[in-house]
Amino acid sequence: MNPKQRTIKSEVSFSGVGLHTGAKVTLTFKPAPENHGYKFQRIDLPGQPIIDADVDNVTDTARSTTISQNGASVSTTEHVLAALVGCEVDNVLIELDGIEVPILDGSAIEFVNGLESVGYKEQNAERDYYYIPHNISYSEEDRNVEMIAMPYQDDYRFTCMVDYNSPVLGSQHATISSIGDFKTEIASCRTFVFLHELEMLLKHNLIKGGDINNAIVIVDHELAPEELSELAKAFNREEIKVAKEGVLNNIQLRHQNEPARHKLLDMIGDLALIGVPLKGHIMAARPGHAANVAFAKKIKAMIKKERKKKSVNVYDPASKAVLDIRQIMNILPHRQPFLFIDKVIELTKNYVVGVKNVTMNEEFFKGHFPGAPVFPGVIQIEAMAQTGGILVLSTVPDPENYLTYFLKIDKVRFRAQVNPGDSIVFRCELMEPIRRGIAQMKGVGMVGETVVVEAEMMAQITKVKEN
Repeated sequence: MNPKQRTIKSEVSFSGVGLHTGAKVTLTFKPAPENHGYKFQRIDLPGQPIIDADVDNVTDTARSTTISQNGASVSTTEHVLAALVGCEVDNVLIELDGIEVPILDGSAIEFVNGLESVGYKEQNAERDYYYIPHNISYSEEDRNVEMIAMPYQDDYRFTCMVDYNSPVLGSQHATISSIGDFKTEIASCRTFVFLHELEMLLKHNLIKGGDINNAIVIVDHELAPEELSELAKAFNREEIKVAKEGVLNNIQLRHQNEPARHKLLDMIGDLALIGVPLKGHIMAARPGHAANVAFAKKIKAMIKKERKKKSVNVYDPASKAVLDIRQIMNILPHRQPFLFIDKVIELTKNYVVGVKNVTMNEEFFKGHFPGAPVFPGVIQIEAMAQTGGILVLSTVPDPENYLTYFLKIDKVRFRAQVNPGDSIVFRCELMEPIRRGIAQMKGVGMVGETVVVEAEMMAQITKVKEN
């Protein structure tokens, strides 16, 4: 597995119909910068809203996975995301002029071939892998679903078992020992459906884009000639037959266990919504989109919890300042009594760590609960914003000639009180690269090992106007 992030060299497009909507749609992969991740963009809607490929944005898992954000949705995301993970592409913008990803042949192979046709571009940033630290399990007793992620330091591997209590399908297993095997072993495996499910979907006017060429239909009951005739009519075919393998239209299976391999493909695509590349071994029995998403949420929550603990250092008063108060005043225009950062102890391209020492001598304690002094929450946010401002202004060669104005503060949470004598350590990290002077950051403030405040902020860099 490549340690460096990568994108594609140029854009590539695919046209087809949505499996469930039947609507024509064009999907275009576009190169994206480092740490961009996977994002969908609905270019057919006003404002061309962007939808992050994030498990927290999942809104439906019936028959496929749908994500929604900013008033827009994209459905059937699993095949395209599986292709990106299988090709080890980290950063790409996925443009769509419709709500549903084109089904193409029902697998991920056309996406894979398209990505390979334009080639890959290695980027400077390293992949921030999450190594599964211990067994993480998920189960659904009513559906006999069992899923487990196990430590495996060297690669990303999968094992999948399906068992539908069907004499035609039976019990099947599929496995890949490395994500590098995705193209040859998994990518070409098509979606499948049981005939009784297909009949129900057709009855409710669903799978409008369905075709015998993009789905394996497993025949789980005997069909009369008139039933075959009705199916042929539904799929605009002169004739449909049942092959000896128990599938419609004499379709040639690409693998004997193609259904199990496709379930593994779906699982890779759904787990891509965790948002970080993984190293570990994923094993699943009878997985489905709902279980995949629930499992992805569990893993993401663990990642978030662990990284939050690591993201802010426990403050060492003896730690050497990267920027002392004089250097801070050369960057920020704020002055006493409205300068709330005493020193910066870390500063990189992507994050900054600043310290605020709270003392009883602060002016606001004269009127803010003077009998029981508590550091005001709004000033905690201001101190966090000033810390983020240092990060943003460090990207220009002459910060003294610029100001940062905050456009939005969101998802603010105050977790614990801050009192005189405490030192708050603020860490502000870019959520995505700065574009057109706009920066989006995640901020966390800690006293010791306790998170006291967190928020997401958006700021704009503006050059000071000359008089």
